[in-house]
Amino acid sequence: MFPQDKFKRVTSRCISALHSCHHKISGSSPKARIVGASALFLAAFTIGAAGFAPAEPDMKDAPVNPISKELALPDLQQQISALEENAQYYVNEEKVRTGDTLATLLNRLGVDDEDAANFIKSDTLARSVMQLRAGKRVVAQTDENGELVRLSATLDDGSDTLRNLVISREGDHFKADAVPATLERRVEMRSGIIFSSLFAATDTAQIPDAVALQLVDMFATNINFAADLRRGDRFNVVYETFWQNGEPVRTGRVLAGEFDNAGNRYQAVWFNDPGNKGGGGGYYAFDGKSLKKAFLKSPLAFTRISSGFSMRLHPILGKWKQHTGVDFAAPTGTPIHAAADGVVDFVGQQNGYGNIVVIKHWSGYSTAYGHMSRFAAGIKKGMKISQSDVIGYVGMTGWATGPHLHYEFRVNNQPRNPLSVDVPNNQALTGPQLKNFRTVAAEMQHRMAMLRVPGAPDVKLASK
Repeated sequence: MFPQDKFKRVTSRCISALHSCHHKISGSSPKARIVGASALFLAAFTIGAAGFAPAEPDMKDAPVNPISKELALPDLQQQISALEENAQYYVNEEKVRTGDTLATLLNRLGVDDEDAANFIKSDTLARSVMQLRAGKRVVAQTDENGELVRLSATLDDGSDTLRNLVISREGDHFKADAVPATLERRVEMRSGIIFSSLFAATDTAQIPDAVALQLVDMFATNINFAADLRRGDRFNVVYETFWQNGEPVRTGRVLAGEFDNAGNRYQAVWFNDPGNKGGGGGYYAFDGKSLKKAFLKSPLAFTRISSGFSMRLHPILGKWKQHTGVDFAAPTGTPIHAAADGVVDFVGQQNGYGNIVVIKHWSGYSTAYGHMSRFAAGIKKGMKISQSDVIGYVGMTGWATGPHLHYEFRVNNQPRNPLSVDVPNNQALTGPQLKNFRTVAAEMQHRMAMLRVPGAPDVKLASK
């Protein structure tokens, strides 16, 4: 509320103003009286507002009530004693190095425990630590004396399920367990440019070798990676990686790839229809056509053509003769892959071909693979073969001056040039499968657009 004297002053002034207004209104015209009455009303309202408006509080007169409380300081000696009573453990992390023995690995991990070392050597599961590849992570927990409390590592035996190996102390004994690992899936995107070789380009782009090999498989029916690559060729790839505790543990499948080769662009996307009860999937062009052609362009992954399908001076006979196949130069022991599905028609030695395998396909097609150093284990006549199966290894048996594969492509037993013969693709997706595929393809096309370099050549579907 207003202080009393202030309120009296305001009220007195307002009353004086009212008297003045009343005097003027009484002797004026009707219009003046209306205006004056309005002013009189406002003045009366001001008196009321002044009487009830709150005033600012005067804090200097407010009471002050101090509050105090004693706080107990922590007993540091008691905390130190409690820590001394509890066992202290130390954690070390190391990566397996090339040439590591169990002793050198345990030494770097700070483990000084003969019983633990003997257990790892003798236990079937624990011994897996000694078989870890270079670069794999191992974590050890030890006490203050260096005795092992717990050791863990991730095991990758090539199966779909990774396992975590845990070796732990239980009293005076140890036990080893392997439990499925919980992995985080990530999708990574990379680009590269060919300057010398595919693997050199993928190394520069920090792309794992397993991804590079998948790229070769994806485009093997369209690009001969031994002869077709050109300096300046570009590629983009989207692939899976799997992580555990912030560490990469495995490379997964290539989800999509794009390769610009000699002015043509080939594209592929992985698709496995969830409605397909038979399981399995494959790579398709972005229009839904299968990338898997009936025949591979080359039975070898990486090599060079030493002799083409043409007339040549025979290196042993010394006379001009039609060369009925293509020679791929490669080191002895290089795996040879079946160019297509079929049935083995011949396995053995045959004149100048040396060790040779002949595979019959459909509609009069057949392929022959000569000069092998040896055959793949278990291969025999009448055996069914799938495309890309290993059937033998490069050698120089028969009439050969150096290790290479002599590859023939025959139609009704007549040789044709395998590098130029036109063969059909597998069946394209249709109906509901095609609809599901388009959803997957749209996402991958968006990713490719982000990776793509401006000015690259127009798209050419890999299926054509």
